[in-house]
Amino acid sequence: MRILYVAMKYDYGRTNQGLSFEHCNFYDSLLHMGHDIIYFDFMTILQEHGRDWMNARLLEVAKVEKPDMMFTVLFADEFDQAVIRELTEDVGILTVNWFCDDHWRFENYSRLWAPCFRWVVTTAESAIPKYATIGYRNVIKSQWACNTFMYQRMSLPLVHDVTFVGQPYGSRRTVIDQIRKAGIHVQVWGSGWESGRASQEEMIQIFNQSRINLNLTTAYGLSGEQEFISPTAPYSLAARLLDRVPFVRRVGAIGRARLRVKRLCEAALVSTDCVASPAVVRSEQIKGRNFEVPGCGGFLLTGIADDLGEYYDIGKEVVCFNNADEMVEKIQRYLVQEDERMAIAQAGYERTLRDHTYERRFMDIFARMGLVEGMACITAGQTVQPGHTEEIQ
Repeated sequence: MRILYVAMKYDYGRTNQGLSFEHCNFYDSLLHMGHDIIYFDFMTILQEHGRDWMNARLLEVAKVEKPDMMFTVLFADEFDQAVIRELTEDVGILTVNWFCDDHWRFENYSRLWAPCFRWVVTTAESAIPKYATIGYRNVIKSQWACNTFMYQRMSLPLVHDVTFVGQPYGSRRTVIDQIRKAGIHVQVWGSGWESGRASQEEMIQIFNQSRINLNLTTAYGLSGEQEFISPTAPYSLAARLLDRVPFVRRVGAIGRARLRVKRLCEAALVSTDCVASPAVVRSEQIKGRNFEVPGCGGFLLTGIADDLGEYYDIGKEVVCFNNADEMVEKIQRYLVQEDERMAIAQAGYERTLRDHTYERRFMDIFARMGLVEGMACITAGQTVQPGHTEEIQ
């Protein structure tokens, strides 16, 4: 198919942070499935020309190119809803948006944008009845996966005992300190840690070369029965969101206000004990990491996440923990039980390649949308040449 692909190319629109999650997973998979991509990097265009120009350009490109489908990954309110509705209802383009955060952003975001699209994709089971409540029917439940064109098992020696890749939000520093105090050597990467950010290539190597890959499922605590939620959680979330909106990073009043608020949030994080509040149980969404580590043949030790047991056999394909103490105990166990650890990693790898690739996710989505041709490469069992990409300026 000819797909008008509308998403950010760079991580939150920042070229210095490398390619975005969307690019490395959605775009790369669609391209390798043989689809031709008309690449509309809306954030870069917005930053260079402004919101109105970007919206007008999208409308122009869609009308001229007449794609078979427009696949969109929204971020905030960069688009004009009238433009998306015109493409869907008047121009007649088959539009679909993948909503990434329906677990927490449905009420104030997704429900407002969904009616603009012919179809939407959600990873949140809890969002399905919410879409029904607003009268929207064309919703497809899918899930994150592994882009096996990029995340692959490599013939590399194991050089790390325990690793974690991710930013040190909330109580993550406290959790890592607890692991180290137990005498376990754990290495960490990400903006804010001493080792700094790992590139995409480095991260894949880390997954391959770690005996245990740790996944902390929440940004400011551990999910499960003994979860301690930081009282600074609102400050942490506010600081993260402010830090991730590139088009307000300007000189002048907006930029100065942003910096003042962010510094207040960060000061609150520093001055407050991260584990002071009572235990709270809450639901946690599955992340891409749950599929990427097994897809590299790595052993995954992860916090509990919603419906993870529907995708992996817990204890046989991936291993979960409910609290920090149990996490430390399982790290100690699986560092010693090498045969068991390797068997679980192998089982998780085989399950991922069989059931949890983005090829399979997109095949299912396209089939739900009635796009039989979107499944042709897989059902025929062919080796497909990557499609062509045209980047829109």
